[in-house]
Amino acid sequence: MKRYASSGVLFALLLAWQTVDAGGKGSASKEALQPLQDLIGGWKGNGTSEKNKSEIWKETAGWSWRFKDKDVWMTVEMSDSKFYKSGELRYLPEKKRYQLTLIDKKDKKLVFEGELKKGRLTVERIDPESKETQQLLIHTAAEGIRLIYTYSVKPADRTLFNKQFQIAYTKEGESFATAAKKVECVVTGGLGTMPVSYKGVTYFVCCSGCRDAFNENPEKIIKEYLAKKKSGQ
Repeated sequence: MKRYASSGVLFALLLAWQTVDAGGKGSASKEALQPLQDLIGGWKGNGTSEKNKSEIWKETAGWSWRFKDKDVWMTVEMSDSKFYKSGELRYLPEKKRYQLTLIDKKDKKLVFEGELKKGRLTVERIDPESKETQQLLIHTAAEGIRLIYTYSVKPADRTLFNKQFQIAYTKEGESFATAAKKVECVVTGGLGTMPVSYKGVTYFVCCSGCRDAFNENPEKIIKEYLAKKKSGQ
């Protein structure tokens, strides 16, 4: 009898731990991704090759938040990119690192990991075939209006990275973004660019992911937003 009771207590404790851990993981991920809020939105850019200085191409990218149950992450669509199709950016609480998964033009999955320091996200991967280290440096500038990707590689027998290409983006609707800096997304607190409404009151969200999260449970989102504003956060 005691053994059954102990098993029941152990099961209850394990279930409680899993529930708390799931909530904590989602909260930790959202908090860790918050400094990258300026990525959210549409971007138009020009790419330049380090090997061929005269080579210039145009690209577009669109970043959005995604929410599913306790999970929080960011996605990017790059339909006009020279190298990639899409990607996901996640925070790994157990490693305290960021993971960027990109799908290239050949549908190959490329998984990078790294850190965010002083507003710069640096992620790397080792190519299993060439053994070279591939690095992506991503950061914004001009109060979030400019976005820069720099791709570099380090051969297996070298110690220094060599820049291969760079893409400099400008956020779509730059003048609007500058004028509307104080309009907050009700879900993430970022720059609100899309209006949503509930019970006759208009709020703003920053992307389609936040819009979907708002529409799914507007009362919860609004309650959390108002509590955050009241606390001065």
